[in-house]
This record gives sequence, structure tokens and C-alpha cells, in this order.
Amino acid sequence: MPLKIVQNFDSSFTLEPQAQENLFKLLTNENFISQICQQLQCQKVEFTELLFQPVPYSLSTPKGMPADFEKYHTSDEYAIINVPPNFMFNAKVVHPSRLCAIYRIG
Repeated sequence: MPLKIVQNFDSSFTLEPQAQENLFKLLTNENFISQICQQLQCQKVEFTELLFQPVPYSLSTPKGMPADFEKYHTSDEYAIINVPPNFMFNAKVVHPSRLCAIYRIG
């Protein structure tokens, strides 16, 4: 089976206000922040409130993310975290099915 190359992928999305509020609470939870710090071996991280939907790899999106977010991928000052599926479920976020969150390393 040959590979299918995706030329265009719409990565835009809008979260319901209540779902966004619930998701942000989970992403800023002290225990979760501690886990991120432990994994990154740093003292502090801060959620930037930036989320993006991973996109298929293509010539225009070689990092699997919208081009606007690639600057965070190449920076040592930021970390990109996959939002845990249980967070998505608990916040009642169904679409998109996957999200990434950006944290500033402090």
C-alpha cells in the first residue's frame, strides 16, 4: 500500500469555554506541573495557554505541527507536552482528539 501524502490539513479548532477552562485547570494542576518538572529536570514550568493540534507530516509541516508553533520546538526555553488522553476526556474535549500544550521552562 503506497503512502498517502497530505497536501493540506486544517489544524484549526475551537474549544467550548467550559471545556477550555477545565482543560487549563488540569494542565496547571500542581501535581501535573511537578511531573513535567521531574521529566524535564527543571525547577519550574509555566503553562503558556497555547495549544495546538498535531498535524500530519508534510513538506510544509516537517515537525508535525502548524508552522506557527515550530519556533517553540526549536527553543530551549519551551517544552511541548502531549495533553494526556484522560485530561481530554475529563475536560470533555472530543474534537480534536489530540492536543499538545506548550510550557515555558523557568
